Amino acid sequence: MRDRADKAELLRSLHVPGAPLVLPNAWDVGSARTVVDAGFPVVATASNAIAAALGYHDGEGAPSAEMMFVARRIAASVDVPVTVDAEAGYGMTPEELVELLSGIGVVGCNIEDSDHADGGLIDVDVRATYIARMRAAADRIGVPLVVNARIDSFFPTSPLAEHRKRADAIGRAKAYRSAGADCVFPPGAGPDDLRAIVAAVDAPVNGGLPLKGGSLAELRAIGVARVSVGPQLYRSALEHLHTDLRHLLDARK
Repeated sequence: MRDRADKAELLRSLHVPGAPLVLPNAWDVGSARTVVDAGFPVVATASNAIAAALGYHDGEGAPSAEMMFVARRIAASVDVPVTVDAEAGYGMTPEELVELLSGIGVVGCNIEDSDHADGGLIDVDVRATYIARMRAAADRIGVPLVVNARIDSFFPTSPLAEHRKRADAIGRAKAYRSAGADCVFPPGAGPDDLRAIVAAVDAPVNGGLPLKGGSLAELRAIGVARVSVGPQLYRSALEHLHTDLRHLLDARK
C-alpha cells in the first residue's frame, strides 16, 4: 500500500504548469512497456484504444471487466505509476470504482462527464458529488488517487452551443476541483480556450495532442501541466501495420 501511495504522490508531483507531464497513452502490456523503455515516468491508458483493440466502440461500449483486465495487466507489467481511463465510471458507485481501481494497482484515473446512457453531459453538480465521493473513498483506502476530471464541454457529442462551451468548461473545472479533483482535462479545447481555463481555474490543466492548430511547444507556453496523446499512438501503430501488410502483399506478386 505504501508503494502505491508513493506512486500516487509521484504522479501528482509531475503535474507542473509549463513543464507538463507528457503521457503517450498505452493500450496493452507491449505498448506500456515500450512507453517505459522510452523513458517516460508514467503510463496512462486510453479507453478509446483499448476498446478498439478489444473490438468494441469507445464511450463505455466495452464491458468494464474487459477494460479493467487490460488495465490490471498493464499495472502489473511496469514499475512506474499507472493512471487509467475509467471513462464515466461504468455505472459504478464512486466507492465501487475506487475500490476496483485500488484493487488492480493503478494510482490515477480519468473520470469524464459525458452521459453515455442518455447522451449529452452529466449535470455538473451530480458529477462534482461523484468526484467528492471518489476522493473520500480513496482517503479511506489510503491511496491518494490522482483524479483527472475530464470535461467534455468541447467534445463532438456536447450539446452546448459554441459560444457557451468555454464558460461551461470553466464552471465545471472549478466545481470538480472544489470537489477534490487533482487536475482537469477539457479535450477538444483550442489554444484560446485552454488559455482561458488555465487563467481561471486553480488546478493543473491537461491538454490533448493533437491540439487544434497548435503543438506541444504551444501547450507548454499556455501553461498546461499535463499532455495526453490519447489513441493517436494506437492509430499510428495500425497505420504502420497496414503499410507493412501492403508491402507483404506487393512482395507476393
